[in-house]
Amino acid sequence: MAQADGAPCPGTAPSQPCVFKLVLLGSGSVGKSSLAFRYVKNDFKSILPTVGCAFFTKVVDLGAASLKLEIWDTAGQEKYHSVCHLYFRGANAALVVYDVTRKDSFLKAQQWLKDLEEEFRLGDVVVMLVGNKLDLGKEREVAFEEGKEFAESKGLLFMETSAKLNHQVTEAFGAIAQELWCREERKEDQQQQQRDAQLDLNQRPSAQARCCAR
Repeated sequence: MAQADGAPCPGTAPSQPCVFKLVLLGSGSVGKSSLAFRYVKNDFKSILPTVGCAFFTKVVDLGAASLKLEIWDTAGQEKYHSVCHLYFRGANAALVVYDVTRKDSFLKAQQWLKDLEEEFRLGDVVVMLVGNKLDLGKEREVAFEEGKEFAESKGLLFMETSAKLNHQVTEAFGAIAQELWCREERKEDQQQQQRDAQLDLNQRPSAQARCCAR
């Protein structure tokens, strides 16, 4: 996890805020860039297909804390598939996006998930499966239950969104941010327990010292 401008991580100095890398994965034209643009700029417009990777940042206020997301929007076209793997490195979270009106994009999202599994153990990164373009629900090819059941089978977060209508976009990114922060706090708690246990062990007199003191 990188450190940059944002909120302090638990147990760190104010000059060391938390920054988390989030990658957007999925087929071309499923709305990854539109989701990122809606979330960061609160705007929607037709966007040309991403070439390589686009980059956004957003400071997320979680109430008791805040953090900074570095959002890497990867190209979905097949010709960029192998290059996109380079952007996985150092990721803390991923949004795997499909278009609810395109069954092929749902199947491709499953392939992106397999690609992630080759780089990480899924438990090591926060992953959300996102069914986008809910505004085109009458053309739906992927049922809500189908997406949800697949996500649950893999232990993923799941949500359906519409970048166009701004439906559950903030909630999706917010859920990722909240889970990242909770994991960071749990990790800090575990590290503190280990430090306390080591300190307690160091403060105990050794068996040899106790013997010599008799």
